[in-house]
Formats: sequence, structure tokens, C-alpha cells
Amino acid sequence: MKAGHVFINCPFDAEYERIFHALIFTVMACDFAPRCAVEEDNAMEVRLHKIVRIIEECPLGIHDISRTELDTIHQLPRFNMPFELGIFIGASHILKTRRLRRRALVLDRDRYRYQKFLSDIAGQDIRSHDDNPGKAIRAARDWLAANCQDRKLPSTGLITREFELMTATMTPFVKSLGLHAHDLPFVDLKRVIGTWIAQSPLRRSLL
Repeated sequence: MKAGHVFINCPFDAEYERIFHALIFTVMACDFAPRCAVEEDNAMEVRLHKIVRIIEECPLGIHDISRTELDTIHQLPRFNMPFELGIFIGASHILKTRRLRRRALVLDRDRYRYQKFLSDIAGQDIRSHDDNPGKAIRAARDWLAANCQDRKLPSTGLITREFELMTATMTPFVKSLGLHAHDLPFVDLKRVIGTWIAQSPLRRSLL
């Protein structure tokens, strides 16, 4: 496992994009390395094998199970997020090491909604974000602070302010880096966020 690596398990569609960006921003603002299934585009690697490999390397995981609506075309729910959460929980029991213990943050729109569709995770501390990026930032930052008490982390207020500033100027800022703001690949999204953080008060707050 790689200390400081955080597996992000969440939807990747346009409706969820602001919360996805907020989670990546928070992880990087706290000086952790975000990892997820879309970080690589390798047709030679089976998607499940890639997810398992990434989970093996991440002692920390943020899992959003809020997307359970029926698909408008097929009238079926999406199970990818609960499935990947199950792999992560299984890894925490099967791949234990004395040096690094896996820890998970589970997010949903409502704190107790999971009881209706995923009751087997009863006992986990589920946090709600109400589809609000600010609440997702608070949940992720406070969870990182609780599980990594040897690190100095920026405040929720500072992370939220910088995220909102970046979001408000996203298009010109991305263009200034020679990139296109629409449908940023994960590697470019990390570059954009990393550049913003390096030039902001967030970097000084970690020193």
C-alpha cells in the first residue's frame, strides 16, 4: 500500500461532476493523492483488475453510494459504487498489514437512506452530503483529519473558499494552462487542481 493514497469511488457523470471535483480538490488540498478507476486509459487491462490493483495500493477510500436511481432507458439501478465499496471492505479484511490499516468514508445523500438498499453495511459511519459540494468537502476533510492526526490540514472554510474561487474561474484558468475545460481527463483535472493549490493559501497552510 502507498501511504497517503485515497481511492475515490463515485459516479463520473455530468450531474455529479461538482461533487467529484470537490472531493478531488479536498484530497489534494490536504496533501493526499487521489486515485480512481478513470485515472488510466489502458485497453490492455480489465477494468475490474485495475480497480482491485488501485484498491490494493490505497489505505484510504471515499465511497459515494448516492447514485441508485433507475436508469431511464433500462429501468435498472447502478451497482458499481456499492460493488467497489464491497471490494474495498473485503480488502481491508483479507489484505491486512500491521503498518497500514484501510479506512473508509461512506457518503450518501441522506445518512440513513442506505438502510433501504444496502443494509449489510450497517455499523459503518455514513455521512450525508445532500448533493452539496460544500458538505462533501466538510465530510471528506474532517474524515481525513480524524484518520491522519499526525498531519496538519487546512480548515474546511479555507478549502471551500478556494474550491469555489477555482470553480468560478475554471474556464479561463484551465485555458491558461493550455487545456480545455470541457470533459477534463482525470490526469488533467489533477494538474489543474494541483496548480491552483500551489498558488493559493492552501499550500502555505500545510507548511
